[in-house]
Amino acid sequence: MALRPVQVNIKARDDSALGRFWADALGWRISSEAPGVTNLEPEGADWPDPSAFYIDLVAVPDLETVKYRVHLDFATTSAAHQAELVARLKELGATPADVGQGDVPWTVLADPEGNVFCVLEPREAHRDTGPIAAVVVDCADPRAMARFWDEALDWTLHEVTDDHAVLRSADGTGPYLEFLRTPAERTWWNHVHVDLLPSPIDAKEAEVARLRTLGATDVDLGQGKVPWSVLADPEGNEFCVLGRA
Repeated sequence: MALRPVQVNIKARDDSALGRFWADALGWRISSEAPGVTNLEPEGADWPDPSAFYIDLVAVPDLETVKYRVHLDFATTSAAHQAELVARLKELGATPADVGQGDVPWTVLADPEGNVFCVLEPREAHRDTGPIAAVVVDCADPRAMARFWDEALDWTLHEVTDDHAVLRSADGTGPYLEFLRTPAERTWWNHVHVDLLPSPIDAKEAEVARLRTLGATDVDLGQGKVPWSVLADPEGNEFCVLGRA
């Protein structure tokens, strides 16, 4: 059995409008599996392509009650590309965001619903990730997060320090999953969490049971009877394990 991050799930006031922003930002195509859900896929990738990464945007009735500690980093290939991408994202509706980052080589922006993300300066490690360089999770203890997530996922742990931990798929494709030490409570909104896909998908219940033994806990968000399971890691970061619909 195996378990891998397959997409991020973004809660939205208007999933269709926010989906158009992210689709245009990434150059991805749009579909919809149900009312209130907008699905984004890279061109040429059909769900669940094991080498691809996806985004789902889901409308929720009370967005302000939803708060996660996850954001996305965009990859760039040169200083000119970074400047061009920032300018294009602003034209699409992104706005500059000050989260106390100070003088840094990356640019912090917010999407039209206020979700913060970063456009990174060129980095060698991100030259083959695609447009999304990393999914970044704030945490208090990256070493503890590395222990849990390294056991949880069929991914490779590349680096772990007191300040951050970095994982990526074993075949070296797609974005990184990073855990960033952030001692202070986050003061800005983000409505993003990670969805995990079991392989085979019928192994969902076994994988959920395994995650519980590693320290994951069940979370009731009022989801009712759904084919996925909602869990939280040892620091309370929610994520979902997908199942067969």
